[in-house]
Amino acid sequence: MATKTFWDWVGAIVTNYGQMFISGAGTTLLIAITGTVIGFIIGLIVAILRTIPVLPQDNGAKKGFLKVINAILAIYIEIFRGTPMMVQAMIVYYGLMEAFKIDLAPLTAGILIVSINTGAYMSEIVRGGIESIDKGQFDAAHAIGMTHWQTMTNVILPQAIRNILPATGNEFVINIKDTSVLNVISVSELFFVTKTVKGVALRTFETFFVAGVIYLVLTFTITRILRLIEKKMDGDGTYTIQASSNMPDGQFKVGGGLPK
Repeated sequence: MATKTFWDWVGAIVTNYGQMFISGAGTTLLIAITGTVIGFIIGLIVAILRTIPVLPQDNGAKKGFLKVINAILAIYIEIFRGTPMMVQAMIVYYGLMEAFKIDLAPLTAGILIVSINTGAYMSEIVRGGIESIDKGQFDAAHAIGMTHWQTMTNVILPQAIRNILPATGNEFVINIKDTSVLNVISVSELFFVTKTVKGVALRTFETFFVAGVIYLVLTFTITRILRLIEKKMDGDGTYTIQASSNMPDGQFKVGGGLPK
Protein backbone atom coordinates (compact mmCIF):
# COMPACT_ATOMS: atom_id res chain seq x y z
CA MET A 1 0.00 0.00 0.00
CA ALA A 2 1.47 3.36 -1.13
CA THR A 3 2.16 5.97 1.52
CA LYS A 4 0.06 9.12 1.21
CA THR A 5 1.94 12.25 0.21
CA PHE A 6 1.46 15.67 1.75
CA TRP A 7 -0.90 16.73 -1.04
CA ASP A 8 -2.86 13.49 -0.72
CA TRP A 9 -3.52 14.31 2.93
CA VAL A 10 -4.42 17.90 2.11
CA GLY A 11 -6.87 16.71 -0.54
CA ALA A 12 -8.40 14.17 1.84
CA ILE A 13 -8.81 16.79 4.60
CA VAL A 14 -10.45 19.29 2.22
CA THR A 15 -12.76 16.59 0.84
CA ASN A 16 -13.82 15.19 4.21
CA TYR A 17 -13.93 18.36 6.30
CA GLY A 18 -14.34 21.13 3.74
CA GLN A 19 -17.81 22.04 4.99
CA MET A 20 -16.47 22.51 8.52
CA PHE A 21 -13.74 24.83 7.25
CA ILE A 22 -16.30 26.85 5.27
CA SER A 23 -18.51 27.16 8.35
CA GLY A 24 -15.56 28.27 10.48
CA ALA A 25 -14.46 30.80 7.86
CA GLY A 26 -18.01 32.17 7.71
CA THR A 27 -18.08 32.65 11.48
CA THR A 28 -14.67 34.33 11.35
CA LEU A 29 -15.89 36.77 8.69
CA LEU A 30 -19.12 37.45 10.61
CA ILE A 31 -17.23 38.32 13.78
CA ALA A 32 -14.59 40.38 11.93
CA ILE A 33 -17.10 42.40 9.89
CA THR A 34 -19.54 42.99 12.74
CA GLY A 35 -16.77 43.74 15.24
CA THR A 36 -15.05 46.17 12.87
CA VAL A 37 -18.26 48.06 12.04
CA ILE A 38 -19.36 48.36 15.68
CA GLY A 39 -15.79 49.13 16.75
CA PHE A 40 -15.59 51.88 14.13
CA ILE A 41 -18.79 53.45 15.47
CA ILE A 42 -17.46 53.23 19.04
CA GLY A 43 -14.13 54.74 17.95
CA LEU A 44 -15.90 57.53 16.07
CA ILE A 45 -17.98 58.51 19.10
CA VAL A 46 -15.02 58.30 21.49
CA ALA A 47 -12.80 60.36 19.16
CA ILE A 48 -15.44 63.07 18.76
CA LEU A 49 -15.92 63.27 22.53
CA ARG A 50 -12.17 63.44 23.15
CA THR A 51 -11.73 66.28 20.64
CA ILE A 52 -14.38 68.56 22.14
CA PRO A 53 -12.43 71.76 22.83
CA VAL A 54 -12.38 73.32 26.28
CA LEU A 55 -12.93 77.03 25.68
CA PRO A 56 -11.93 79.84 28.06
CA GLN A 57 -15.54 81.00 28.32
CA ASP A 58 -16.80 77.54 29.38
CA ASN A 59 -18.06 77.35 32.94
CA GLY A 60 -16.39 75.19 35.56
CA ALA A 61 -19.09 72.49 35.42
CA LYS A 62 -18.57 71.92 31.70
CA LYS A 63 -14.80 71.88 32.05
CA GLY A 64 -15.02 69.40 34.91
CA PHE A 65 -17.45 67.19 32.99
CA LEU A 66 -15.20 67.09 29.93
CA LYS A 67 -12.19 66.22 32.09
CA VAL A 68 -14.07 63.31 33.70
CA ILE A 69 -15.26 62.02 30.31
CA ASN A 70 -11.74 62.29 28.88
CA ALA A 71 -10.30 60.43 31.87
CA ILE A 72 -12.84 57.59 31.59
CA LEU A 73 -12.30 57.24 27.84
CA ALA A 74 -8.51 57.34 28.26
CA ILE A 75 -8.71 54.52 30.82
CA TYR A 76 -10.89 52.47 28.46
CA ILE A 77 -8.44 52.95 25.61
CA GLU A 78 -5.38 52.12 27.69
CA ILE A 79 -6.93 48.97 29.16
CA PHE A 80 -8.09 47.49 25.86
CA ARG A 81 -4.96 48.50 23.94
CA GLY A 82 -2.65 47.38 26.71
CA THR A 83 -3.97 43.87 27.30
CA PRO A 84 -4.17 40.86 24.94
CA MET A 85 -7.54 40.11 23.36
CA MET A 86 -7.30 36.53 24.65
CA VAL A 87 -7.20 37.81 28.24
CA GLN A 88 -10.06 40.20 27.50
CA ALA A 89 -12.10 37.31 26.11
CA MET A 90 -11.64 35.27 29.27
CA ILE A 91 -12.45 38.20 31.56
CA VAL A 92 -15.53 39.36 29.64
CA TYR A 93 -17.00 35.92 28.97
CA TYR A 94 -16.40 34.32 32.36
CA GLY A 95 -16.46 37.59 34.33
CA LEU A 96 -19.94 38.54 33.17
CA MET A 97 -21.11 35.04 34.00
CA GLU A 98 -19.64 34.95 37.51
CA ALA A 99 -20.11 38.58 38.58
CA PHE A 100 -23.45 39.44 36.96
CA LYS A 101 -24.90 36.03 36.07
CA ILE A 102 -24.99 37.08 32.40
CA ASP A 103 -24.57 33.93 30.33
CA LEU A 104 -23.71 35.10 26.82
CA ALA A 105 -23.55 32.73 23.88
CA PRO A 106 -19.91 32.29 22.76
CA LEU A 107 -20.58 33.95 19.40
CA THR A 108 -22.28 36.94 21.02
CA ALA A 109 -19.45 37.27 23.52
CA GLY A 110 -16.91 37.05 20.70
CA ILE A 111 -18.55 39.87 18.73
CA LEU A 112 -18.75 41.97 21.89
CA ILE A 113 -15.08 41.46 22.70
CA VAL A 114 -13.86 42.21 19.18
CA SER A 115 -16.09 45.30 18.99
CA ILE A 116 -14.87 46.79 22.26
CA ASN A 117 -11.24 45.98 21.47
CA THR A 118 -11.53 47.45 17.97
CA GLY A 119 -13.25 50.54 19.36
CA ALA A 120 -10.23 51.30 21.53
CA TYR A 121 -7.86 51.13 18.56
CA MET A 122 -10.23 52.90 16.16
CA SER A 123 -10.72 55.79 18.59
CA GLU A 124 -7.03 56.63 18.33
CA ILE A 125 -7.02 56.10 14.56
CA VAL A 126 -10.03 58.41 14.13
CA ARG A 127 -8.55 60.98 16.53
CA GLY A 128 -5.36 60.97 14.47
CA GLY A 129 -7.43 61.48 11.31
CA ILE A 130 -9.30 64.39 12.89
CA GLU A 131 -6.09 66.03 14.07
CA SER A 132 -4.59 65.66 10.58
CA ILE A 133 -7.15 68.15 9.24
CA ASP A 134 -5.92 71.74 9.15
CA LYS A 135 -6.93 73.64 12.31
CA GLY A 136 -8.06 76.53 10.15
CA GLN A 137 -11.07 74.49 9.05
CA PHE A 138 -12.15 74.10 12.70
CA ASP A 139 -11.76 77.85 13.26
CA ALA A 140 -13.66 78.72 10.08
CA ALA A 141 -16.55 76.42 10.99
CA HIS A 142 -16.75 77.79 14.52
CA ALA A 143 -16.54 81.35 13.18
CA ILE A 144 -19.76 80.89 11.21
CA GLY A 145 -21.55 79.55 14.27
CA MET A 146 -21.28 75.79 13.75
CA THR A 147 -21.27 73.61 16.87
CA HIS A 148 -18.56 71.02 17.50
CA TRP A 149 -20.90 68.23 16.32
CA GLN A 150 -21.86 70.14 13.13
CA THR A 151 -18.21 70.89 12.42
CA MET A 152 -17.32 67.24 12.79
CA THR A 153 -20.16 65.75 10.72
CA ASN A 154 -20.16 68.33 7.91
CA VAL A 155 -16.55 69.45 7.59
CA ILE A 156 -13.99 67.33 9.40
CA LEU A 157 -15.16 63.70 9.41
CA PRO A 158 -15.74 63.37 5.63
CA GLN A 159 -12.07 64.26 5.14
CA ALA A 160 -10.78 62.36 8.16
CA ILE A 161 -12.59 59.14 7.25
CA ARG A 162 -10.95 59.14 3.82
CA ASN A 163 -7.56 59.69 5.44
CA ILE A 164 -8.00 56.80 7.89
CA LEU A 165 -9.50 54.34 5.39
CA PRO A 166 -6.20 52.41 4.93
CA ALA A 167 -5.77 52.10 8.71
CA THR A 168 -9.41 51.01 9.09
CA GLY A 169 -8.92 48.35 6.44
CA ASN A 170 -5.79 47.19 8.21
CA GLU A 171 -7.77 46.89 11.46
CA PHE A 172 -10.34 44.76 9.63
CA VAL A 173 -7.63 42.43 8.34
CA ILE A 174 -6.15 42.19 11.84
CA ASN A 175 -9.58 41.27 13.21
CA ILE A 176 -9.89 38.42 10.72
CA LYS A 177 -6.70 36.93 12.15
CA ASP A 178 -7.33 37.88 15.78
CA THR A 179 -10.66 36.06 15.91
CA SER A 180 -8.51 32.94 16.35
CA VAL A 181 -8.00 33.85 20.02
CA LEU A 182 -11.74 33.42 20.61
CA ASN A 183 -11.27 29.67 20.54
CA VAL A 184 -10.51 29.99 24.27
CA ILE A 185 -14.22 30.65 24.88
CA SER A 186 -15.28 27.96 22.38
CA VAL A 187 -16.34 30.23 19.52
CA SER A 188 -16.55 27.97 16.45
CA GLU A 189 -14.45 30.20 14.22
CA LEU A 190 -11.84 28.96 11.75
CA PHE A 191 -9.05 28.24 14.24
CA PHE A 192 -11.40 26.35 16.59
CA VAL A 193 -12.67 24.26 13.67
CA THR A 194 -9.10 23.61 12.55
CA LYS A 195 -8.17 22.26 15.98
CA THR A 196 -11.24 20.02 15.88
CA VAL A 197 -10.37 18.65 12.44
CA LYS A 198 -6.76 18.11 13.52
CA GLY A 199 -7.95 16.05 16.48
CA VAL A 200 -10.08 13.85 14.23
CA ALA A 201 -7.75 13.54 11.24
CA LEU A 202 -4.58 13.31 13.37
CA ARG A 203 -2.68 15.36 10.79
CA THR A 204 -1.41 18.62 12.29
CA PHE A 205 0.70 20.10 9.49
CA GLU A 206 -1.75 19.40 6.67
CA THR A 207 -4.76 20.61 8.64
CA PHE A 208 -3.20 23.90 9.64
CA PHE A 209 -1.83 24.33 6.13
CA VAL A 210 -5.43 24.31 4.85
CA ALA A 211 -6.42 26.82 7.54
CA GLY A 212 -3.47 29.04 6.63
CA VAL A 213 -4.49 29.08 2.97
CA ILE A 214 -8.06 30.04 3.93
CA TYR A 215 -6.83 32.88 6.15
CA LEU A 216 -4.56 34.10 3.34
CA VAL A 217 -7.40 34.03 0.79
CA LEU A 218 -9.68 35.97 3.16
CA THR A 219 -7.14 38.68 4.00
CA PHE A 220 -5.87 38.97 0.40
CA THR A 221 -9.41 39.35 -0.97
CA ILE A 222 -10.42 41.90 1.65
CA THR A 223 -7.23 43.91 1.09
CA ARG A 224 -7.85 44.09 -2.67
CA ILE A 225 -11.50 45.12 -2.17
CA LEU A 226 -10.47 47.89 0.22
CA ARG A 227 -7.86 49.18 -2.21
CA LEU A 228 -10.51 49.36 -4.94
CA ILE A 229 -12.72 51.36 -2.57
CA GLU A 230 -9.83 53.73 -1.83
CA LYS A 231 -9.19 54.28 -5.55
CA LYS A 232 -12.90 54.87 -6.11
CA MET A 233 -12.97 57.51 -3.37
CA ASP A 234 -9.87 59.19 -4.81
CA GLY A 235 -11.49 59.59 -8.22
CA ASP A 236 -9.42 59.89 -11.39
CA GLY A 237 -7.36 62.84 -10.13
CA THR A 238 -8.99 65.33 -12.52
CA TYR A 239 -11.15 68.19 -11.28
CA THR A 240 -13.17 70.84 -13.09
CA ILE A 241 -12.37 74.43 -12.17
CA GLN A 242 -15.29 76.82 -12.68
CA ALA A 243 -14.70 79.91 -14.78
CA SER A 244 -14.05 83.29 -13.20
CA SER A 245 -13.68 86.76 -14.62
CA ASN A 246 -10.04 86.18 -15.49
CA MET A 247 -9.82 82.40 -15.98
CA PRO A 248 -11.73 80.12 -18.38
CA ASP A 249 -13.14 76.75 -17.44
CA GLY A 250 -10.45 74.14 -17.43
CA GLN A 251 -9.31 70.82 -16.15
CA PHE A 252 -6.90 70.65 -13.27
CA LYS A 253 -5.00 67.40 -12.93
CA VAL A 254 -3.34 66.62 -9.61
CA GLY A 255 0.39 67.12 -10.08
CA GLY A 256 -0.12 68.54 -13.58
CA GLY A 257 -1.06 72.15 -12.92
CA LEU A 258 -3.49 74.32 -14.86
CA PRO A 259 -3.98 73.95 -18.64
CA LYS A 260 -2.30 76.48 -20.86
